[in-house]
Amino acid sequence: MKLTGERPIQGRTPASLLALHEAGYREVRSRLGAGSVLDLGCGTGDATATLAADDRWLVGLDYHVPTAAAALAGHGLAALAADGAVLPLRARSVDHACSSHLIEHFARPDTHVAEVSRVLRGDGTAFFVTPNAPADFENPYHVSLFEPQQLASLLGRFFDEVEVLGLDGDDVVRADFARRRHLAERVLKLDRWGLRHRLPRRAYVGLHAVARRTVYPLLALRSTGPAITADRFTVSSAIDSSTLVLFAVARRPRTRTPGRRRAEPAG
Repeated sequence: MKLTGERPIQGRTPASLLALHEAGYREVRSRLGAGSVLDLGCGTGDATATLAADDRWLVGLDYHVPTAAAALAGHGLAALAADGAVLPLRARSVDHACSSHLIEHFARPDTHVAEVSRVLRGDGTAFFVTPNAPADFENPYHVSLFEPQQLASLLGRFFDEVEVLGLDGDDVVRADFARRRHLAERVLKLDRWGLRHRLPRRAYVGLHAVARRTVYPLLALRSTGPAITADRFTVSSAIDSSTLVLFAVARRPRTRTPGRRRAEPAG
């Protein structure tokens, strides 16, 4: 599987980030009904599998072929390897769609949202989970960040009903994120002239991935205090600049949507 530091992987990703992703899927699962569920950016399918129920049919999609194959082999999921902005599915063929920490990877996120809207049935529901722009930290993979109103505005172009909530952690979670942010800021200060931003994008992204694969295990070894699990995260309609993640629920996809063009994920 392609290891960039972006994919949540047990044993390689800090517990707080794993718990954040798990909490997002928990909130999706609590809002799902019967029918087909398309999980976009499914990775190895670990989180996708938690959406299973007797009356649901799960389909995972990942742009990286070996990763999609791992989801198929590891969980027996129906898995597709495809671009999240050009979905190989018929219009109005899916009951539910989950886009968890994916939309921020598109230079043209409208193409991704348009495709999700296109493949959903008229009574279908889509879930978009993405970092809250003011709370995110420098990440070359995140090329399209949103504040709540910006996300609501984009989704409102393709859905008639949009609700944007905040997904945030308790004091223990916030302290952990603050600690990791402080460490990252100290590291970035070493590059006082901003040389990383003058590198070719591919080199900058590669450097960032190497740094994550090195630092994350060290952070795990230094971790102390209460365990960070998904139950430390809750959803609320109250969102401010410190809220970690936006959790959007979009219903009633429009039958006609603006034109789209091909766009590849950046991560």
